[in-house]
Amino acid sequence: MKLEKAAAQLEALGNPTRLQLYRILVRAGDDGLAVGSVQGRLDIPSSTLSHHLKRLVDTGLVTQERQATTLICRANYPGMNALIGYLADECCTDACAPAVGKALA
Repeated sequence: MKLEKAAAQLEALGNPTRLQLYRILVRAGDDGLAVGSVQGRLDIPSSTLSHHLKRLVDTGLVTQERQATTLICRANYPGMNALIGYLADECCTDACAPAVGKALA
């Protein structure tokens, strides 16, 4: 994952409403939720929900699928896992570097 993509995803999740929305979709599992159901849980106007969903879709954290007249939203789990992996990939590597250098000396 590139730094710019990770930054955009983290920025999108930095908004309290979008973070709450994303958590709802993550908890919903692979089936996702209809937009109307999400709106009922968040109790926000549809135009506001649409704005927040667009940001999450644009950053690759959420996918949408039209089923007849219903728009289903799902957390993009591979995208979420890529972001988590990006954040954890090099965890503590700098802390280990001095010990490795001393062991080689």
